[in-house]
Amino acid sequence: MPKLAQKYNNYPEFETVYARPDVQPVVKPRQVANSKKIARNYLIHRIISVGVVSLLGMSILPYGFNKVSKMMFNPTPYKEVKVDYGQLRFPTANYLSNDLFLGQLALRGAQVKKPQMESIIEADEMTRLENSLKNLAAAYPSVKPSVYVWDYETGNFADINANVIYPTASIIKLPVLVNLFRSIEKKQLNLYDEMPLTEYYRTEGSGNLQFKAVNSKYSIDTLARVMITESDNSATNMLISKLGSMTDVNSAIRQWGLKRTYIKTWLPDLGGTNHSTARDMATILYNIDNPKFLDTSSREKIFEYMGHVHNNRLIAAGLPAGAEFLHKTGDIGKMLGDAGIVYAPNGKKYIVVIFALRPHNSPLGKEFIVKASEIIYNTLVK
Repeated sequence: MPKLAQKYNNYPEFETVYARPDVQPVVKPRQVANSKKIARNYLIHRIISVGVVSLLGMSILPYGFNKVSKMMFNPTPYKEVKVDYGQLRFPTANYLSNDLFLGQLALRGAQVKKPQMESIIEADEMTRLENSLKNLAAAYPSVKPSVYVWDYETGNFADINANVIYPTASIIKLPVLVNLFRSIEKKQLNLYDEMPLTEYYRTEGSGNLQFKAVNSKYSIDTLARVMITESDNSATNMLISKLGSMTDVNSAIRQWGLKRTYIKTWLPDLGGTNHSTARDMATILYNIDNPKFLDTSSREKIFEYMGHVHNNRLIAAGLPAGAEFLHKTGDIGKMLGDAGIVYAPNGKKYIVVIFALRPHNSPLGKEFIVKASEIIYNTLVK
C-alpha cells in the first residue's frame, strides 16, 4: 500500500480512494454513520426557530402595526385632540416665556443696548450708611435684607444685596401700573374703559373687590387706584388681563431694560414666584420722573395713587412728621417690602427700596424695615 494510504488509514474518519494505479491516491472524509440523527436534530432546530419567530411575529407585529404603521395612515381616532408640536419642541415655554414671537410664547433677554428706561446715574457709594444698615442687620440675624437708596441731589447711593433676586409680593404691582400708563399713552386703552369683575379674576388676599357682585363693572382708573392704594389682587389680575397677559407685561419689562423682574403667577403670589431686585424697582421709580419714558399726566396720576397707599407701617413709619412718601408695599409670609420716593420737608428727595426675607410672618421683618428707614432718613436729611 502507498505511504499516503498508510498515513490516513490510522484515522477512521478518512478513507483513501484510488482512481487508477498510475494516479496519486485521493483522501476524503468518510460518511458519518449517524447522519440520520443529525438530520433529525436539524429538523427539531428548525421547528423551534419557526415557533419562536411565529410567536414574536404574532405578538410584536400587531402591536407595531397598531402603534406605528396604522398611525401613519390614520393618525388618531380622536380628531378633536390636537398635538401641540411647539410644546413638544419647547416644553419649558409655558413657565419660562416672557415674550410673544409670531403669536408663540418665546424667551428673550432684556433690551440692554437701547433700553426704554434710563439707568440711574450713580455717583459715590455711601459706605457710612451701608455700614450702619449692616450693623442693624446683624441685630436681626433671621432677617435677610436687600436695600437700595439713591439721592436725587448728589447721585450718591447705598447698595446692600441690591442685585439679588427677591420675591416681590405686591410690589410687582408697580411695573403693572407703569405698563398700564405706557399703554394708555399709546392709545391702546384709556382710563374710562370698563371691565366686569368675573369669577375668573376674583381672588383672595388684599382688597375688597373679591367681595363685590359678579359682573359688576369698574373703570380702569378705579382698578388702578385700588390696585395701589388697597393692594387689591382682583383688580391687579383684571389689569394684567387688560394689558394682554403676564407675558405682555414681561415683554414690556424686558424692553425697558430690566433683567431680573418677572411676573409668573396671578395674584396673590403667596409662593413668591414673582420676583425682582431692589435696584430694578429703584430704576422703575427713577423713570416715573423721566419725561422721555412717561408724560406728565401719566406721572401725576401714578404719583396720586402712590401717595394714598393705606399701608403706612413700613418705611413710612420710620419717617418724621412732614415727610411725604410715594410708594408700594408688599407682604407675603416669607417676604416684607416697601419701595418708593421720600420727599423731606427741607426739599431733600431720595429713592428707597427695602426687601426683607424673614421667618414666616415674623414681626422682625417689620421692625428691621422701620429702623432701616429711620437710619436712612437721618443719614441723608439731618
